Amino acid sequence: MDTDEQLAAAREMLAPCRVCPRRCGVDRLAGDGGFCRTGPRPRVASAGAHFGEEGVLVGAGGSGTIFFQCCNLDCVFCQNYDISHFPGGTEVSAEELAGLMTALARRGCSNINLVSPTHVAPQVLEAVVAARSKGLRLPVVYNCGGYEAVDMLALLDGHIDVYMPDFKYASAEAGRKYSGVPDYPAVAEAALAEMYRQVGPLELDDRGLAVRGVMVRHLVMPMDLAGGREVIDIVARVAPGAGMNVMGQYRPCYRADEFPELLRLPDPAEIARLRRWAAECGLRRLDRPGP
Repeated sequence: MDTDEQLAAAREMLAPCRVCPRRCGVDRLAGDGGFCRTGPRPRVASAGAHFGEEGVLVGAGGSGTIFFQCCNLDCVFCQNYDISHFPGGTEVSAEELAGLMTALARRGCSNINLVSPTHVAPQVLEAVVAARSKGLRLPVVYNCGGYEAVDMLALLDGHIDVYMPDFKYASAEAGRKYSGVPDYPAVAEAALAEMYRQVGPLELDDRGLAVRGVMVRHLVMPMDLAGGREVIDIVARVAPGAGMNVMGQYRPCYRADEFPELLRLPDPAEIARLRRWAAECGLRRLDRPGP
């Protein structure tokens, strides 16, 4: 499938909407929002150089992050809930989004880091193609929650350099309870397999910056409710040689106070054990600055 065919097929995914696994079926081209409350144009919450990402993304100029408003998940502990759970931001066209990308490149950013792009993947594809036509040469990072539709991901093939999904849970019940989806592990595993098929293991340049491949994030939850070891096992099996960031910064946010088990912090010893296990499984540790 050539680029024009990919663009046309991706746009068709918006009406009826089947861009993500929720498959709401609304007509987003006509302005219907569905679960993500987003019509035909993406809404951008912010865009700028970000120095708080993994060391392999940051470099001297920072990661050129574009945060999209809203999300296709409903995580009760979301640390960015003001962006992810509520409409807002600024509506942009594909050309305007492409302009944001090229502006970040001119600022000296190391990559274009698209944060929460899942629900606007067709529009993202259109913007990336436009930005490339304007001379964008930086790696494009697809930074998502892991709950992706494989058929939509397939249409991004050849246009995304680095996939960086979360892998939140090994348990379907945890995904249902804490993120509002019934089938998180199975969907995330299939999505990860497609991402890996497209871009393979993590590759760094001579500066230690990511240029291609898969990086996975896993947020360790209190009492290991997410099943960290099982998550790592899945990632190592499906995406050997991927980067893995076992994240220890969980804190109760948003609606976590509705769930007593979410009001404590993860055990630092458990976080350390999971990080060692990821390394033993052959995954590149990304929880430390630098390559």
